[in-house]
Amino acid sequence: MRDHPAQPWPGLAPLADDERVARAGAFRDALRERRTCRYFSDAPVPRAVIEAAIEAAGTAPSGANHQPWHFAVVTSADLKARIRAAAEEEERAFYAGKASAEWLEALGPLGTDPDKSFLDIAPYLIIVFAQRRGGIEPGEDRQNYYVSESVGIATGFLLAALHAANVATLTHTPNPMKFLNEACGRPDSEKPVMIVVAGHAAPDATVPLHALRKKPLAQISSWL
Repeated sequence: MRDHPAQPWPGLAPLADDERVARAGAFRDALRERRTCRYFSDAPVPRAVIEAAIEAAGTAPSGANHQPWHFAVVTSADLKARIRAAAEEEERAFYAGKASAEWLEALGPLGTDPDKSFLDIAPYLIIVFAQRRGGIEPGEDRQNYYVSESVGIATGFLLAALHAANVATLTHTPNPMKFLNEACGRPDSEKPVMIVVAGHAAPDATVPLHALRKKPLAQISSWL
């Protein structure tokens, strides 16, 4: 029974089945070109591109429509340098013994190490925060629901939107990340989830061959 304010479903433009297949395939092929970039230039990207990508992320579905996310965009050179220093401190501990041998072996083909120079070279660091409490209205302090799932979907939208604008990205997750709350002036009730580095790839950027391996459809899906 519908006892809430509502409006008619806006509908989607009718398409022939072959056009639906073509559109889905084109979107798939576009995302297949996405690569994680670890070598950035400092060439600028218009702020409007980042704003549009965040607005796209904000359209993601969320538990109770509470939209439990916040995107802190860092452009200050000083703040980016502070974040890099703090992240590299955590990374040195990670590679020096915090990480298991199995984890380090898994990372080996990607060539990662404690050097995170991309954090102060790329023009934008988008810090993704998950809000345990909030609500849809400004100043609300209500329980949020399905926070991890909601923020994960929104971050996927963000990455897809940036890729559509030919902006290179990297997802970085130093552990622990609590230093990002202080750096970005965010409350303790918010959990930093990741840093999305965004900008232009450096002219000599490379991609590890291991990163090109993607599981085929038969391995990532089942039809019941």
